[in-house]
Amino acid sequence: MLFAYKAKSKTGEVYEGVMDSIDRFTLAHELRSRGSTPISIKEKNKHSFDPSLLLQKIIGRVGVSEQIIFCKNLSGMLRAGLSLARALGVLEKQTKNAALNKILISLSADINIGETLSSALAKFPKVFSKLFVSMVRAGEESGNLANALTDIGVSLDKSHALTKKVRGAMIYPGIILSAMVIIGVLLFAFVVPTLASTFKELEVELPASTRFLIALGNFFSNHLILTFLLIFFGGISLVALFRAKFMARYVDFFVLHLPVVGKLAKELNTARTARTISSLLVAGVSIGRALEITEDVVQNIYYKAVLREAKLAIEKGSPFSQAFEAHSNLYPVMMSEMTEVGEETGKLSDMLSQIANFYEEEIENKTKNLSTIIEPVLMIVIGAGVGFFAISMISPLYSILDEIK
Repeated sequence: MLFAYKAKSKTGEVYEGVMDSIDRFTLAHELRSRGSTPISIKEKNKHSFDPSLLLQKIIGRVGVSEQIIFCKNLSGMLRAGLSLARALGVLEKQTKNAALNKILISLSADINIGETLSSALAKFPKVFSKLFVSMVRAGEESGNLANALTDIGVSLDKSHALTKKVRGAMIYPGIILSAMVIIGVLLFAFVVPTLASTFKELEVELPASTRFLIALGNFFSNHLILTFLLIFFGGISLVALFRAKFMARYVDFFVLHLPVVGKLAKELNTARTARTISSLLVAGVSIGRALEITEDVVQNIYYKAVLREAKLAIEKGSPFSQAFEAHSNLYPVMMSEMTEVGEETGKLSDMLSQIANFYEEEIENKTKNLSTIIEPVLMIVIGAGVGFFAISMISPLYSILDEIK
């Protein structure tokens, strides 16, 4: 059950919050164990209309850009001398995102009863990643929380910018292919049946390709709405299939071996690996823990396996650069070489940062030129489709002309 409660902290400050519990007595016991005195506990009616909850559902989530602003603003206020509780209170008043506002209320309540910021953030795993929480915890332990928040903001900013560039490069071909499908369906639905009726009147013997296109055109013409629904739900089903866990190995393998896109995917995973480990090491996280968190950050199953192997090498006392060297088909030679130098010189975080910078620049340059590379491929695909359609529909007309002669 969900309960809305009001309680008084050890310092005498009254705060409110929402918590899931078995019953009121269990919740009251939980609050007292934290050192707070319950003032009121009310069950939230699941069927009651709550505008803030409705708005939260509409807004949906806390975006990366809002997390970046959260880090930078909180860091700035801590540097200015504000207490953590006061800084969170200011952010709570400033934010316009309903979801983030509720999170900030919860964070303030937890801080007021003596919890650390990292433990409070860990209660929202769908918003704050393990990377985020671990860097905050390292900052708390070292007494440099403001610096840690700044580093998190920079790391999130770079990662977000990199992801946006790659996604932006994929939008153009996606729009072109979608337009091709829509135009193709409309062409079949309205043009092909007209030509089919002409062929029928003239009693022309049609080749197999023409009969296939006419059958397709008749189906689209008679079931146009159904066709678009099938395409829509087919696309959703295909995306769901590609995201299924049992398909991860096959999809990741396919992506890594695609022309152009495969090399871009390898550089993206290399940059993400180097940037994440570097940020965590700078924050004071141990190398073993850094590799474990980075494994969660990278999405490709093959890169996850390499990072697990690197973590095992660390536990056995071996340099983890050997794992990168053994998988040069995934990580470039530069990654293993510079990582090895970093391990030997004690400047591992600096070396990894340089690797991340290098491959982030490479990705930026390639995504700028990606549309130029993809355009000829799309033209060939469109040309092949139009050519097949033209030959299939025009060849019967030539046979008619031959008979007339």
